[in-house]
Amino acid sequence: MNENRYRIASRVAGQPLIAADVGGTHARIASIVPVADDRGSAFAIGDYCKYACADFPSLAAIIQSFRSSYVRTPVSSAALAIAGFVVDDAVVNVNLPWPVSISDLRTRLDLDDLAVVNDFKAVAYAVGHVDDASALLLGGPAEHRPGPMLVVGPGTGLGGAVHIAQDGRPVILATEVGQATLAATTDFEFEVLGELRKRSPRVLIEHVLSGTGLTNLYAAIRALRGASPLAQTPAQISAAALAGSDALASETVEVFCGWFGSVLGDLALLYGAQGGIYLAGGVLPQMKELLVRSRFIERFLDKGAMREALARTSIRLVDHAQLGVIGAASWYFDRDNGGRRAAGAVATERTGTKTTTD
Repeated sequence: MNENRYRIASRVAGQPLIAADVGGTHARIASIVPVADDRGSAFAIGDYCKYACADFPSLAAIIQSFRSSYVRTPVSSAALAIAGFVVDDAVVNVNLPWPVSISDLRTRLDLDDLAVVNDFKAVAYAVGHVDDASALLLGGPAEHRPGPMLVVGPGTGLGGAVHIAQDGRPVILATEVGQATLAATTDFEFEVLGELRKRSPRVLIEHVLSGTGLTNLYAAIRALRGASPLAQTPAQISAAALAGSDALASETVEVFCGWFGSVLGDLALLYGAQGGIYLAGGVLPQMKELLVRSRFIERFLDKGAMREALARTSIRLVDHAQLGVIGAASWYFDRDNGGRRAAGAVATERTGTKTTTD
């Protein structure tokens, strides 16, 4: 078991919990062990496993596989951080490899309590457990300032949430920043947009600033340059750029980092992220060295009269694979002990079982 104890303000029940972080590419699942000691309430992560979503016919099959392999005592509750939003009984997200029905999931897993939260809302909850030693300061002051914190992460898509501290509890605003329309700044970015618009008249932010977006960007630049592709996947593009073995990959990552800095500056101004920005997701750690050397910070600050305000905003890169499950568990316990009304969750009682979505 992970010996780290993640402190929470709420009192926790003694029953174990399954927590999952489900994205378009991977599902990360953990058993959560509540802990109460002389310092108050906390939880620890027990068994933990990462699954490739494409290897399973459904989310229920993944969770059942984890439960069969690792859970040795009956567990009747689960907290799921899932990319997308819940509409009625379905999770709406174009990046998931299969449909997700909440009622079907609860029935197939025979759960008494199933709690579903947006994946980046969960990551925003987890930010409260991140110490400076586990995050890389990319720009801005090292000291922490009060105010809203922005959490953004390019993964299969682009997720984002805003963390606001209020009366000792976090208030989290889940967003779909990846679904907003992408704006260009440089002449070359306008050319790239023109190329991408041949496929879709509306180019979303995550069509470029995500793992899938990195491959879209590589293909667009290849078409504009008339070059032959050498890489196929986001990991291959990042690796080739790091190795300097593919000039097209190097240019793609440079454009990606600069464009991401510009969009992030817009988001920081939009959400008033005076408390800092945390970058998560699976894409950035693969290109960390190139991100540091790129025009990312320069483009982030390039907002005219607002440059000085953004210069006071710290930006940290967090590379922690368990952020989603930590956040899902944190939200679950906070939801059950007074955080539900503040977070705006909706609970529905059905024949003795409980489903909560947020």
